[in-house]
Amino acid sequence: MYDVYAVREDFPVLKEVVYLDSTATTQTPVPAVEAMVEYFYRYAGNHGRGAHRLARETTNRYEDARETVAHFLNADPSKTVFTKNTTEGINLIANSYPWEAGDHIVTTMLEHHSNLLPWLRLQKKGIDVTVIKPDREGIIDPRMIENALTDRTKLIAVTHISNVFGSVQDVSKITKLARKNGVKILVDGAQSAGHVPVNIKTLGCDFFATAGHKGLLGPQGTGVLYIKDPEVMESASLGGGTVSDVRGHEYTLEPSPTCFEAGTPNIPGVIGLGKAVEYVKKIGISEIEKHEAELSRQAAKRLSELDHVEVYGPENRAGIVPFNVTGLHAHDVALILDQTRKICVRSGHHCAIPVTRFLEVESTVRASFALYNTKEEVDILVKAVDALKALVS
Repeated sequence: MYDVYAVREDFPVLKEVVYLDSTATTQTPVPAVEAMVEYFYRYAGNHGRGAHRLARETTNRYEDARETVAHFLNADPSKTVFTKNTTEGINLIANSYPWEAGDHIVTTMLEHHSNLLPWLRLQKKGIDVTVIKPDREGIIDPRMIENALTDRTKLIAVTHISNVFGSVQDVSKITKLARKNGVKILVDGAQSAGHVPVNIKTLGCDFFATAGHKGLLGPQGTGVLYIKDPEVMESASLGGGTVSDVRGHEYTLEPSPTCFEAGTPNIPGVIGLGKAVEYVKKIGISEIEKHEAELSRQAAKRLSELDHVEVYGPENRAGIVPFNVTGLHAHDVALILDQTRKICVRSGHHCAIPVTRFLEVESTVRASFALYNTKEEVDILVKAVDALKALVS
């Protein structure tokens, strides 16, 4: 039996606000915060750069976190790279893959700017980019992606779950058609890892990028990038810790993942991320998925029944519910909800301007749910939005 009230005890801020902005960043549970505090107080040293006891302890804890995160995603730890966020992971691929002029990339209009702008910038190097449109509910038809492939297509870059619609894409089918056509595929898992089951080996993608501070419940400044064939690339960032030898004008890189983690990493953040992933695993990802889906289903249904509210996205969605209130700007709605009921929601274009324009709106209000939200909070949200009709009637 899923006990959301027991879960909430590990997130003290929830006693102060109704937090419905977990798509932007989730709250971090007490055990993960305590693990970071322990690092600073008991054994703070640098990673992989010393023989003394603090450096050894730091390195061991950091690499233990890598094992924890990799096993949670069913990925090879040696191919699991720590980054500072999803954006850095995607840019690492864009800047490190051996592109050639005339190569072709297929992506979609659904993408967060982080999985769109890096590919559009490659156009300056002679790379062709095709952007596929979704339907009105934010679903990409895999056949449209397949029809866009050419003999020069090198990569498909697609989100797993849209941060605007909450729509879940059929990434397994898209990955299969990529394999069939000899094309590499990158999955943006920023909104899926920690919210729904993710099995990278079963999925079969070439690259999987996600953030530590979203569904995985870790701190900001942490991210994860899986690279199936790391030997194909040389990281655009080199320096301390990435090389095994330098002779004259020549250098030899360390194997993955070390060669992709230049300089001192976010050591306490990664250690905290490892503890946060243990927390998610203990609760159970399938239970979390069901809980969040039920909350978003209720919220979307009840909000759509209000005459002055328009809800976007499919019926079967992840824990994301975008909507607008007729006659009120999304920013005004968010501000009123915060000031009157301490409800924290996001407003704006959500770093996805093309898909917002596709909806023919300037912005939306986005309520997003996590493992710690409750049905009572859905009630509070719906009642507060219902009360806004007095301002627009």
